[in-house]
Amino acid sequence: LIYPSLIYSSTLHEKLPVNYDPILQTAISIAHKAGSIVRDSFPRTALAHVGFKGAVNPVTETDIAAEQLIVAHLRTAFPDHRILAEEGGGDEWLLNALQAIGGVPEDGDASEQDRDASEQGRDVSKQDRDASNGRPVWLIDPLDGTNNFAHGFPHVGLSLALLVEGKVVVGVIHDPLRRETFAATVGGGATLDGRPICVSGIEHLEGAFLATGFPYDRRTAHDNNVERLDHFLRRSQGVRRAGAATLDLAYVACGRLDGFWEIRLKPWDVAAGILLVREAGGKATDFEGSLNCLSGEFIVASNGRIHGEMLRVIKKGAAAPRPEPVEERVLGTVMHET
Repeated sequence: LIYPSLIYSSTLHEKLPVNYDPILQTAISIAHKAGSIVRDSFPRTALAHVGFKGAVNPVTETDIAAEQLIVAHLRTAFPDHRILAEEGGGDEWLLNALQAIGGVPEDGDASEQDRDASEQGRDVSKQDRDASNGRPVWLIDPLDGTNNFAHGFPHVGLSLALLVEGKVVVGVIHDPLRRETFAATVGGGATLDGRPICVSGIEHLEGAFLATGFPYDRRTAHDNNVERLDHFLRRSQGVRRAGAATLDLAYVACGRLDGFWEIRLKPWDVAAGILLVREAGGKATDFEGSLNCLSGEFIVASNGRIHGEMLRVIKKGAAAPRPEPVEERVLGTVMHET
């Protein structure tokens, strides 16, 4: 099914389709197809060729194959939409374009990889940035939890989110190993395998079950989220670090987790999950409480009831003293063996 250009007018409300369900169903179908690639590859991790974008940031052939499938299907179904995908299979200049609408940190906060992209002549002209404001954008994470996947740890997800003018309107998170699909449309609620979901009813942090993660530069960065973890461990029921932020956010949406926080994620890590959490009755903000958290640089999501407590604990962790960073060694391409 091919969707022609959306009919644009002067307001965001008029730009969006009245019924998002056909787009959502297409996104779910694409996610399932990509999930089959991940699932079929998972038992053969001993043969998976694993490369490294950083010392603890791997990429596998499965990431690339799943992304290529997603991008190809999206380009067929939505030829006028832009695509930003983790492994570079979409529009390479789009990180800068999203920055123009507040979706990505400014250059001072950009990753080394993003700065390198700009230095290689991928900066977006003002005309291109303006054009991106009116065109739908897909954010794609073809395999969240690549470290898990490469080590045979069965906890991975993939994510598709559709944005219009920086607003997430469709989100899908698919767990290919458990065969669970979380989906949401703006104003349409959130579902797990077609059944409505909602956040938990936990009222206080002391009874909350939380999740977090750590940035890829945790060996060298002064802020590696460890201090915040220490504060939350002392104040909550428990904290889990499962290694897939997309699923952490989906689990907050369906009540398996009560809250989640992390730093230095990317838009493709959080976009679908933010919509899921909000449509399930929860709250997602940055560490200052702003709803503008699509960059993923600082994100906290919760059932809403414990959100204020989480923000206060995060501030305590930010004030803690930082240890000196250690030297990082970037690994070359390796053959993972089990």
